[in-house]
Amino acid sequence: MTDVSLLQILLANLAVLAGACLQGVAGYGIGTLAAPLLFLISPLFVPGPLTLNASLLTIFMLARNRRALQVREVRFAVGGGVAGAVLAALTLLVISTKGFELIFGVLILAGVSLSLGGLKPALNARNSVMAGAASTYMGTITAVGGPPIALIYQNEKGPLVRANMSAFFLVASVFSLAALFASGYLGTRELALFAVTFPGVGVGFWLSGKLVNRMPFDGLRPVILAIAAIAGTAALIRGLISL
Repeated sequence: MTDVSLLQILLANLAVLAGACLQGVAGYGIGTLAAPLLFLISPLFVPGPLTLNASLLTIFMLARNRRALQVREVRFAVGGGVAGAVLAALTLLVISTKGFELIFGVLILAGVSLSLGGLKPALNARNSVMAGAASTYMGTITAVGGPPIALIYQNEKGPLVRANMSAFFLVASVFSLAALFASGYLGTRELALFAVTFPGVGVGFWLSGKLVNRMPFDGLRPVILAIAAIAGTAALIRGLISL
Protein backbone atom coordinates (compact mmCIF):
# COMPACT_ATOMS: atom_id res chain seq x y z
CA MET A 1 0.00 0.00 0.00
CA THR A 2 1.81 3.09 -1.28
CA ASP A 3 -0.22 5.72 0.60
CA VAL A 4 0.94 4.66 4.07
CA SER A 5 4.00 2.83 5.39
CA LEU A 6 4.15 -0.37 7.41
CA LEU A 7 5.16 1.64 10.47
CA GLN A 8 2.09 3.86 10.07
CA ILE A 9 -0.13 0.78 9.80
CA LEU A 10 1.36 -0.69 12.97
CA LEU A 11 0.94 2.60 14.85
CA ALA A 12 -2.63 2.90 13.56
CA ASN A 13 -3.44 -0.57 14.87
CA LEU A 14 -2.10 0.40 18.30
CA ALA A 15 -4.24 3.56 18.30
CA VAL A 16 -7.35 1.63 17.27
CA LEU A 17 -6.60 -1.08 19.84
CA ALA A 18 -6.40 1.48 22.65
CA GLY A 19 -9.59 3.21 21.50
CA ALA A 20 -11.51 -0.06 21.13
CA CYS A 21 -10.44 -1.17 24.60
CA LEU A 22 -11.55 2.15 26.07
CA GLN A 23 -14.93 2.00 24.34
CA GLY A 24 -15.44 -1.60 25.45
CA VAL A 25 -15.02 -0.47 29.04
CA ALA A 26 -16.71 2.95 29.06
CA GLY A 27 -19.27 2.72 26.23
CA TYR A 28 -17.51 5.28 24.04
CA GLY A 29 -13.98 6.45 23.34
CA ILE A 30 -12.63 4.88 20.16
CA GLY A 31 -13.16 8.14 18.30
CA THR A 32 -12.08 10.48 21.10
CA LEU A 33 -8.82 8.60 21.66
CA ALA A 34 -8.01 7.03 18.27
CA ALA A 35 -9.12 9.69 15.77
CA PRO A 36 -6.69 12.42 16.90
CA LEU A 37 -3.83 9.91 17.03
CA LEU A 38 -4.70 8.49 13.61
CA PHE A 39 -4.84 11.98 12.14
CA LEU A 40 -1.30 12.61 13.37
CA ILE A 41 -0.12 9.24 12.00
CA SER A 42 -1.80 9.91 8.63
CA PRO A 43 -4.98 11.88 7.82
CA LEU A 44 -5.91 9.04 5.46
CA PHE A 45 -7.01 6.94 8.44
CA VAL A 46 -9.89 9.33 9.23
CA PRO A 47 -12.80 9.53 8.96
CA GLY A 48 -13.67 6.57 6.68
CA PRO A 49 -11.40 3.73 7.91
CA LEU A 50 -11.97 4.59 11.58
CA THR A 51 -15.74 4.84 11.08
CA LEU A 52 -15.71 1.36 9.54
CA ASN A 53 -13.71 0.07 12.52
CA ALA A 54 -16.06 1.79 14.95
CA SER A 55 -19.03 0.15 13.21
CA LEU A 56 -17.48 -3.27 13.68
CA LEU A 57 -16.77 -2.52 17.32
CA THR A 58 -20.35 -1.43 18.03
CA ILE A 59 -21.64 -4.74 16.66
CA PHE A 60 -19.35 -6.60 19.07
CA MET A 61 -20.40 -4.38 21.97
CA LEU A 62 -24.11 -4.59 21.24
CA ALA A 63 -23.89 -8.37 21.21
CA ARG A 64 -22.10 -8.33 24.57
CA ASN A 65 -24.48 -5.85 26.26
CA ARG A 66 -27.77 -6.62 24.47
CA ARG A 67 -29.67 -7.53 27.65
CA ALA A 68 -29.34 -3.98 29.00
CA LEU A 69 -30.62 -2.31 25.81
CA GLN A 70 -33.62 0.06 26.10
CA VAL A 71 -34.73 0.78 22.54
CA ARG A 72 -37.26 3.47 23.43
CA GLU A 73 -34.56 5.81 24.71
CA VAL A 74 -32.33 5.29 21.67
CA ARG A 75 -34.89 6.04 18.95
CA PHE A 76 -34.95 9.80 19.60
CA ALA A 77 -31.17 10.06 19.27
CA VAL A 78 -31.34 8.04 16.04
CA GLY A 79 -33.90 10.49 14.66
CA GLY A 80 -31.55 13.38 15.35
CA GLY A 81 -28.76 11.41 13.74
CA VAL A 82 -30.48 11.56 10.35
CA ALA A 83 -30.31 15.36 10.34
CA GLY A 84 -26.71 15.31 11.56
CA ALA A 85 -25.60 12.96 8.78
CA VAL A 86 -27.28 15.00 6.04
CA LEU A 87 -25.65 18.20 7.31
CA ALA A 88 -22.27 16.47 7.53
CA ALA A 89 -22.54 15.20 3.94
CA LEU A 90 -23.33 18.71 2.72
CA THR A 91 -20.35 20.06 4.68
CA LEU A 92 -17.95 17.49 3.19
CA LEU A 93 -19.19 18.23 -0.31
CA VAL A 94 -18.23 21.90 -0.10
CA ILE A 95 -14.98 21.90 1.90
CA SER A 96 -11.50 21.41 0.44
CA THR A 97 -8.71 19.25 1.89
CA LYS A 98 -7.35 22.31 3.67
CA GLY A 99 -10.81 23.10 4.93
CA PHE A 100 -11.15 19.54 6.21
CA GLU A 101 -8.08 19.98 8.43
CA LEU A 102 -9.54 23.17 9.84
CA ILE A 103 -12.98 21.76 10.57
CA PHE A 104 -11.43 18.55 11.95
CA GLY A 105 -9.41 20.59 14.44
CA VAL A 106 -12.36 22.78 15.40
CA LEU A 107 -14.70 19.83 15.97
CA ILE A 108 -12.11 17.87 17.97
CA LEU A 109 -11.62 20.87 20.26
CA ALA A 110 -15.40 21.28 20.47
CA GLY A 111 -15.67 17.67 21.61
CA VAL A 112 -13.04 18.24 24.29
CA SER A 113 -14.88 21.37 25.44
CA LEU A 114 -18.14 19.45 25.71
CA SER A 115 -16.43 16.79 27.81
CA LEU A 116 -14.95 19.40 30.13
CA GLY A 117 -17.93 21.74 30.24
CA GLY A 118 -19.66 20.19 33.22
CA LEU A 119 -23.02 20.08 31.45
CA LYS A 120 -25.51 17.53 32.82
CA PRO A 121 -28.51 17.49 30.45
CA ALA A 122 -31.36 15.14 31.33
CA LEU A 123 -31.92 11.95 29.39
CA ASN A 124 -35.14 12.96 27.59
CA ALA A 125 -36.52 13.07 24.05
CA ARG A 126 -35.49 16.65 23.21
CA ASN A 127 -31.94 16.30 24.48
CA SER A 128 -31.60 12.91 22.82
CA VAL A 129 -32.53 14.37 19.42
CA MET A 130 -30.09 17.25 19.83
CA ALA A 131 -27.30 15.00 21.07
CA GLY A 132 -27.96 12.51 18.27
CA ALA A 133 -27.71 15.22 15.61
CA ALA A 134 -24.52 16.72 17.05
CA SER A 135 -22.94 13.32 17.61
CA THR A 136 -23.62 12.09 14.08
CA TYR A 137 -22.46 15.36 12.51
CA MET A 138 -19.18 15.29 14.43
CA GLY A 139 -18.79 11.54 14.01
CA THR A 140 -19.21 11.69 10.24
CA ILE A 141 -16.57 14.37 9.73
CA THR A 142 -14.05 13.43 12.44
CA ALA A 143 -15.09 9.93 13.64
CA VAL A 144 -15.39 11.53 17.10
CA GLY A 145 -19.09 11.39 17.89
CA GLY A 146 -18.96 10.29 21.51
CA PRO A 147 -18.94 13.53 23.56
CA PRO A 148 -22.44 14.88 22.69
CA ILE A 149 -24.29 11.59 23.22
CA ALA A 150 -22.16 10.74 26.27
CA LEU A 151 -23.38 13.90 28.01
CA ILE A 152 -26.94 12.61 28.30
CA TYR A 153 -25.81 9.20 29.56
CA GLN A 154 -23.20 10.38 32.07
CA ASN A 155 -25.40 9.62 35.10
CA GLU A 156 -26.61 6.21 33.92
CA LYS A 157 -25.23 2.81 34.91
CA GLY A 158 -22.48 1.05 32.95
CA PRO A 159 -24.42 -1.77 31.21
CA LEU A 160 -27.19 0.60 30.05
CA VAL A 161 -24.63 3.12 28.80
CA ARG A 162 -22.68 0.51 26.86
CA ALA A 163 -25.82 -1.06 25.35
CA ASN A 164 -27.72 2.10 24.40
CA MET A 165 -24.71 3.99 23.14
CA SER A 166 -23.63 0.97 21.10
CA ALA A 167 -27.08 0.76 19.51
CA PHE A 168 -26.99 4.47 18.69
CA PHE A 169 -23.44 4.35 17.34
CA LEU A 170 -24.29 1.39 15.14
CA VAL A 171 -27.18 3.19 13.45
CA ALA A 172 -25.27 6.49 13.39
CA SER A 173 -22.35 4.73 11.73
CA VAL A 174 -24.62 3.57 8.92
CA PHE A 175 -25.77 7.17 8.42
CA SER A 176 -22.17 8.40 8.56
CA LEU A 177 -20.90 5.81 6.09
CA ALA A 178 -23.68 6.72 3.66
CA ALA A 179 -22.78 10.41 4.01
CA LEU A 180 -19.07 9.69 3.52
CA PHE A 181 -19.77 7.60 0.42
CA ALA A 182 -22.05 10.25 -1.06
CA SER A 183 -19.44 12.97 -0.50
CA GLY A 184 -16.52 10.96 -1.90
CA TYR A 185 -14.77 10.23 1.40
CA LEU A 186 -15.36 6.46 1.34
CA GLY A 187 -13.87 4.38 -1.46
CA THR A 188 -11.48 1.51 -2.15
CA ARG A 189 -8.55 3.22 -0.40
CA GLU A 190 -10.56 3.62 2.80
CA LEU A 191 -11.71 0.00 2.62
CA ALA A 192 -8.09 -1.13 2.23
CA LEU A 193 -7.00 0.93 5.24
CA PHE A 194 -9.87 -0.55 7.24
CA ALA A 195 -8.75 -4.05 6.25
CA VAL A 196 -5.25 -3.51 7.63
CA THR A 197 -6.38 -1.87 10.88
CA PHE A 198 -9.40 -3.90 12.02
CA PRO A 199 -7.17 -6.42 13.87
CA GLY A 200 -6.62 -3.64 16.39
CA VAL A 201 -10.37 -3.49 17.05
CA GLY A 202 -10.58 -7.22 17.66
CA VAL A 203 -7.69 -7.26 20.12
CA GLY A 204 -8.90 -4.09 21.86
CA PHE A 205 -12.42 -5.45 22.29
CA TRP A 206 -11.10 -8.75 23.66
CA LEU A 207 -8.86 -6.87 26.08
CA SER A 208 -11.78 -4.70 27.26
CA GLY A 209 -13.58 -7.84 28.39
CA LYS A 210 -10.69 -8.52 30.76
CA LEU A 211 -10.55 -4.93 32.04
CA VAL A 212 -14.20 -3.84 32.09
CA ASN A 213 -14.41 -3.95 35.90
CA ARG A 214 -10.80 -2.96 36.57
CA MET A 215 -9.94 -0.07 34.25
CA PRO A 216 -10.19 3.35 36.01
CA PHE A 217 -11.87 5.32 33.21
CA ASP A 218 -12.21 8.46 35.32
CA GLY A 219 -8.47 8.43 35.92
CA LEU A 220 -7.70 8.05 32.21
CA ARG A 221 -10.15 10.74 31.10
CA PRO A 222 -7.77 13.73 31.52
CA VAL A 223 -5.07 11.94 29.52
CA ILE A 224 -7.51 11.09 26.72
CA LEU A 225 -8.83 14.64 26.54
CA ALA A 226 -5.28 16.04 26.58
CA ILE A 227 -4.32 13.84 23.62
CA ALA A 228 -7.43 14.93 21.74
CA ALA A 229 -6.78 18.61 22.51
CA ILE A 230 -3.16 18.44 21.31
CA ALA A 231 -4.11 16.66 18.09
CA GLY A 232 -7.04 18.98 17.47
CA THR A 233 -4.80 22.01 17.93
CA ALA A 234 -2.21 20.51 15.59
CA ALA A 235 -4.84 19.92 12.90
CA LEU A 236 -6.14 23.46 13.32
CA ILE A 237 -2.64 24.92 12.97
CA ARG A 238 -1.92 22.79 9.90
CA GLY A 239 -5.13 23.96 8.31
CA LEU A 240 -4.39 27.62 9.06
CA ILE A 241 -0.80 27.40 7.76
CA SER A 242 -1.90 25.78 4.50
CA LEU A 243 -4.43 28.53 3.72
